[in-house]
Amino acid sequence: MEIQAAQITGWVTAFLWPLLRVSGMVMVAPVFGANVVPVRVRIVLALALTVLVAPLAPAPPELQPLAAAGLLAMAQQILTGVAIGFAVQLAFDALIMAGQTVAMTMGLGFATLVDPARGAATPVLSQLLLILGLLLYLSLDGHLALIAVLADSFRGPAGGAGFGIGEAWTLAAWGGRIFEAGLVIALPAVIALLVVNFGMGIVSRAAPQLNLFAVGFPVAMLAGFLVLLLSLPALRTGFTQLLEEALALAGQMAGGGR
Repeated sequence: MEIQAAQITGWVTAFLWPLLRVSGMVMVAPVFGANVVPVRVRIVLALALTVLVAPLAPAPPELQPLAAAGLLAMAQQILTGVAIGFAVQLAFDALIMAGQTVAMTMGLGFATLVDPARGAATPVLSQLLLILGLLLYLSLDGHLALIAVLADSFRGPAGGAGFGIGEAWTLAAWGGRIFEAGLVIALPAVIALLVVNFGMGIVSRAAPQLNLFAVGFPVAMLAGFLVLLLSLPALRTGFTQLLEEALALAGQMAGGGR
């Protein structure tokens, strides 16, 4: 049996084409792309997912991988995978933003630690909300739904048209929606703490000899934690809806994949 160079190129391209998109998704997706996940684990996961979704991928276009057109097409596949994972990752950034807003309002803005998933310092309250969001994401099989979205992105006449200008604008608009969602999540606690601070201001005017910092600081923290505890059911409902929107958006990032 004689194997020609064109056959080897076709085999490599048929496997490389879905591998690029899968690798882009694994690189930035929640849980999969965390810094605490070893690089070797991510590589093995990308290869395993590629073996599973490669039969769904249509025949790749006849391009030389090292030519200019081939490199451009490969970069587009990587960007498509990154956009699919990044659309879901932004939903968790809404929790971080909400935690920062509430922490600054209740006086816990100075209590920070390094986020192991991102490598940046974030308030402890943001870490609490992020952990709750990750547990909810895993309990709802969000990671499996994301893999299903990735597999569906290969269905179509050319495996999805790929990431383009329209998808970039859609992803940018989704970033604005994340700011809105973060403010909505933090709004109950912020309003409650505003009422508490307003009440403490009235008390300080009525009794000037009262040490406002000694009394107001623990009262604000206690009220903040109480409001967060009472708003957990609403947080679960709101974040679940946000994840559904993020997964629906991830399905659009392939530019034609369903």
